[in-house]
Amino acid sequence: MNESTDPLAIRFAALGDPTRLAIVNRLKERGPQSAGDLGDLADISAPAMSRHLKVLHRAGLVRRDVDKQRRIYSVEPEALQAIGSWSIGREEFWTASLDRLTTHLSPKE
Repeated sequence: MNESTDPLAIRFAALGDPTRLAIVNRLKERGPQSAGDLGDLADISAPAMSRHLKVLHRAGLVRRDVDKQRRIYSVEPEALQAIGSWSIGREEFWTASLDRLTTHLSPKE
């Protein structure tokens, strides 16, 4: 599987943009919202907000439900759990690596 088809890589790439990260954080904290409700997150146009939401939706990070004329966005918990599991899986590696670095940099007696 290459980077362009790896769901985790696509999700990290989508979250690499500060506006998209702010959108996901808002949805996580406050629950489902429309694009208009999210408009105060960044000084961008409505079409730009729609593009950010489209990227998040394609990455599987947000769900889009239709309520008459409005699109309501919410976080996809499974996508965030996958990111969390990946991160936790690397914690042991980084802890051990940082411990070795600390030992290496410590003054020798």
